[in-house]
Amino acid sequence: NCKLTPVVHTGLGSLKGEYVSVKGKETGVHAYLGVPFAKPPLGPSLRLAPPQPAEGWEGVRDATKQPPMCIQSKEAVLDLADKLGGLLAEIPDISEDCLYLNIYSPAKRANNAKLPVMVWIHGGGFTLGSASTYDGSALAYRLGILGFLSTGDENISGNFGLLDQVEALKWIQQHIHNFGGDPGLVTIFGESAGGVSVSLLLLSPLSDGLFHRAIAESGTAAMNVFVANDPLPMAQAIANASGCSLESTKKISDLNVDGHFLTKPVDELFRKHELHAVPFMTGVNNDEGGWILASVSNF
Repeated sequence: NCKLTPVVHTGLGSLKGEYVSVKGKETGVHAYLGVPFAKPPLGPSLRLAPPQPAEGWEGVRDATKQPPMCIQSKEAVLDLADKLGGLLAEIPDISEDCLYLNIYSPAKRANNAKLPVMVWIHGGGFTLGSASTYDGSALAYRLGILGFLSTGDENISGNFGLLDQVEALKWIQQHIHNFGGDPGLVTIFGESAGGVSVSLLLLSPLSDGLFHRAIAESGTAAMNVFVANDPLPMAQAIANASGCSLESTKKISDLNVDGHFLTKPVDELFRKHELHAVPFMTGVNNDEGGWILASVSNF
């Protein structure tokens, strides 16, 4: 009976999920929520640092509750939920311990199934968003300062949120077969900042071989809106708030050419066609941004 409580076994440990009916369908899916794909990015060695692979666990892990959202403005999330009229799936707690996947697999599938895998990367301007706000599979990545703070050197190299995405894709390559997925047929797709992330992953040598198709909706790496041309005001604000001198905070921006995730400026990579040769679809969603028109109608 596919409606019984599902349990899946992975190389890291066992997970107990739940059966979820698909809206408007007689079929359903097995949902595994809050599956860790990296160590919690806490403490002086893991905060503001590249993610480390997840550790295993003993026994059966409960995977029936939404994971926390990465650090962001709860007020902004609630305001967004109000504007969207309750379209958000769920608004959980906020925590630095937030690097988890939500995985959905057809409840009725063959034991040896090798199904295509769709990996959703949420939007939110690299400052908002979480897997829990979508009724489907999504990955989490660190946002704002904790995800993209950079000193412009090896001390805090930056782009940790993008490295989180790479770590999640590595986890999928290693473990998605346990859920009936084909690690050789992974499509990444995202909207807004998620679309930017998708096209950045196309440009990064770190993601080579981790996905096989890509869809960027309403956002691409060619948009420079997410790169701070003048980081000094933000640097000053963060320095003041943390009690540090501005001299100790060399550079803060959403994205930067760190020589690791990005080896060259985005425009140069595009111009020289230095990107992964996979099928790529891009465009702008209908009514993109329409939900905010009412709030800006006076401008």
